[in-house]
Amino acid sequence: MKALILAGSQEDCNLSKSCCNKALIKICGKEMIKYIIDAMKALEFIDTIAVVGPKEELLPLENHVDIIVNGGPSMTDNILKGVEIFHDDDLVLISTSDIPMITPEAIRDFVEKSLKSDAEFYYPIVRKEANEKKYPKVKRTYVKIKDGTFTGGNLVIVKVSTVKKCIKQAENFMVYRKKPWKLAQILGIGTIFKFLMGTLTIEQLEKRVSDLFGIKAQAVISDYPEIGTDVDKESDLELAERVLS
Repeated sequence: MKALILAGSQEDCNLSKSCCNKALIKICGKEMIKYIIDAMKALEFIDTIAVVGPKEELLPLENHVDIIVNGGPSMTDNILKGVEIFHDDDLVLISTSDIPMITPEAIRDFVEKSLKSDAEFYYPIVRKEANEKKYPKVKRTYVKIKDGTFTGGNLVIVKVSTVKKCIKQAENFMVYRKKPWKLAQILGIGTIFKFLMGTLTIEQLEKRVSDLFGIKAQAVISDYPEIGTDVDKESDLELAERVLS
């Protein structure tokens, strides 16, 4: 399996005045993205690790990853540029660069659960109860459906050919990934109605996304909250420093 870490520069990031790229913010003396790289390196089934983003900013990582890909202005551009280095039939584990608490065990669990089926796109979700048990009082965006209350993860597994086919259609999904109401609007009035009535299920969501993009999509329930615990604000940074110290 290939791995791609998205490390686009974020000029509006106010977590650190010393660097404009969130991926390079240091936590306990180590760049945030390096925690993710190290977790991936510990997994024998990942044979290539690539990072995509502003190449000059990411040069300090050149001895830690296999490939640095010069990125584009948006997340979708970065994903497309990143997967260009792989073959169409390759499976790629795509990660954001702001989940420093991720562990090899969490990634392995997600991959093993995903590959039990024959979907083309896998997305992890974490129960609110699991998240709050491990990280009490941490604020996350949750969606309540019939199967429970969940937050989304920051990893996906997808075929390269599927990325190329669907990425432009999926752009709004990525823009609104932390705004459940906006996502519901994209999914359609039927989904909104079921959501409001409390009858919407994971299976129905999977089918709707699959129909929308012409692929087979699957949500994967993870018991590892670190998959969905990203560093977006000062309180998240403080949590990461406590956990990783």
